[in-house]
Amino acid sequence: MTAHRTVRLVLSLLAGLLLAGTVATVSATAAPTEDGYRFWGYYQWSNGQWAFSQKGADAFVPADGAVEGWRFAVGGAKPRVPRAAGDFDAICGKTPAETGKKRVALVVDPGTPGDAVAGETPGEAKGTCVVTAPKSTGAQILAAAGPVRIEKGLTCGIAGYPSKSCGDQVKNIKVPATEPPVTLQIGAAVGSTATPAASTPSSDSSGTPWTGIIIAVIVVLLLAGGGFMLNRRRTAAN
Repeated sequence: MTAHRTVRLVLSLLAGLLLAGTVATVSATAAPTEDGYRFWGYYQWSNGQWAFSQKGADAFVPADGAVEGWRFAVGGAKPRVPRAAGDFDAICGKTPAETGKKRVALVVDPGTPGDAVAGETPGEAKGTCVVTAPKSTGAQILAAAGPVRIEKGLTCGIAGYPSKSCGDQVKNIKVPATEPPVTLQIGAAVGSTATPAASTPSSDSSGTPWTGIIIAVIVVLLLAGGGFMLNRRRTAAN
């Protein structure tokens, strides 16, 4: 073999090794594709963060003071948790405790437009304080807050969202590494039987104090009538 052919062979081997190394590097750094599903995930707030529930909502019984969470999203191996913190005081702080019942804060996050079923738009994330029996399950707590669409044992729609589909498979999903937090819209508590504070009597919608006016008119008429009778007696006496 001549020196020239030897050099060419060495260069070819080096080029092959470099190409193989490049391919290996690209394969190692490229983001893997993942298939997932579009669904409502069920979570509990624990130690300052959301944790995917290890039990179904119909089998888990939250304790008094617990925070339950639901999030609609396209997800795979990594759970897509509610984007608002599970703040019990913010959701249930103004709802009085009741004997023989428990208070559970409920967070429902419909997710982003990118998570939505075609043709539907997600609403705002909401927080609701649910006052219920001590043995109520997560499913019963969710149902107490609003309508729930169940199909084949799956929670498919909450408060009418989405109105169709259930657990659809999604190919090559793109899960964001982080998601910005959202502010909860706190709604009225449900299930509470606490007596509301007595309201202060008010005037009619026009703001006119008719009661006072009527009383004043009656007083004037009585006084006027009394003066008229007194004048008649004096005239008769003369």
